[in-house]
Parts: sequence; structure tokens; C-alpha cells
Amino acid sequence: MTGRWRALLRLFAVQGTWNYERMLGVGMGYAAEPLLEDLKTVDPVRHSEAVVRSSEFFNCNPNLAGLALGAIARAEYDAMPGEQIARLRTALCSPLGALGDQLFWAGLVPGLIGAALAAVVLGAGWWAVLGFLVCYNLIRVGTALWALGTGLDTGMQVGAAIGRSWLTRWIHRAGAAAGFTVGVALPLAAHWYLEGIGIAGAAGTLAVAATGVAVTRWFGPALTTVRFALLAILLLIVFRWVGL
Repeated sequence: MTGRWRALLRLFAVQGTWNYERMLGVGMGYAAEPLLEDLKTVDPVRHSEAVVRSSEFFNCNPNLAGLALGAIARAEYDAMPGEQIARLRTALCSPLGALGDQLFWAGLVPGLIGAALAAVVLGAGWWAVLGFLVCYNLIRVGTALWALGTGLDTGMQVGAAIGRSWLTRWIHRAGAAAGFTVGVALPLAAHWYLEGIGIAGAAGTLAVAATGVAVTRWFGPALTTVRFALLAILLLIVFRWVGL
């Protein structure tokens, strides 16, 4: 198995040694070790310094950690100054944390959960749960492959590569999709549990789904799960009150 594949597998456990002092730092150092092996024969001193640097403080969304890991490993082979590599690590923490959280925790995960919940109500049963697990892990693995490869290919220019990539575009689409699927799932589940789906359930479902897309687009991160759930409940009450 090549160093790249071993590093990729280790990235899936990058949070295994999470701690308050270094956050993901130790996990990043463990994942970096296979990528830095060839440096040991070329420049043993540089290799030792690189291993230490790779284990220093670092924190971001774990699904995008490969971007930083690959970029830093490439920078070590390019013989960039250690201070510059340390600045790159620090500079990547916030954007990779924010982008990853928006894409996965505020977009993909609630979106897939909403879709799975709606599918269960409509009779899919355990297949909906299986579909959720398969879809999430396929996207996660695909993102990890892209992230590590992009980091290794671009090195110190990884920031520009991120700006040109699909990542920034799909964050907004994932958020809108999450608003739609959760908006569909909430009234479906509520009516299924209370009295079954009728005209009111169908109208409420469409209204909450449309509202979910709109307010996600308008308010973005300000729209928390609790706020959206309260909005969904309010819309359902309104539709029931008017007698639909």
C-alpha cells in the first residue's frame, strides 16, 4: 500500500487522539508519517523537523483535513521554510473548519437525515437507513480523496485551489437541499404520527419545504435547527387553523 493510501486511511481516524492542547494535531502527525517517509532518505534532518511540525496544534473539520495534510506534506518536499509552513497550518484552520462545518454538519448530514426520515414515513423502512449510511460514506470518502489529492498537488497554493474548487459552490446548494428535505420530513413525520397524511399534510409539507429553502438562502448560518423546527411547527399550526 502506498504512502498516500495509508495516509488516507489514517485520516479517517484523525480525531482518535483529539485533545485540548493540540486538537487534531497528533492525529495529523500520525496521518502525515506515511507521506513523509521518502523525506527520511533525502534529508533526515528535514524529516525530523517535518514530523514535529506535522504534530503541532491544528484544528478543522475532519472531513477536509486532507487538504491541509497534503499541502503541508508537499511544502515539506518543496523545502519551504518551516516558519512559512507553520503559518500555512494556522491559516488553514479557520477556513477549513467553517467550510467543512457548513458543508457537512449544516448541509449534508441534516439533508440526508431529512430524506431518510421522509423515506421511512413513506414506507421505505430500513432501506432508508441503509441508503443514508451508504450515501454519507460515499460522499465522505470521495471528499477525502479529493482533499488529500488537491493538497498534495497544490502545496502552498492550496488556498487558491480551494477558492476555485466545487467546495464553495456546493456549500450553498447543500444548505438549500437540507432546508428542503428537513422541511419535507418534519410535517410528513408529524402527520404520519398523529393522523396520517391528508390534504393538510401535503400542503403543510410543501409549504415548510419551500420555506426551508427560502430561509436557508436568506439567513444561512443564523438558521439553527431549533429555529427551523419552530418555524415548521408554526406553519403546520397555521395550515391546520385555516382548515386545509
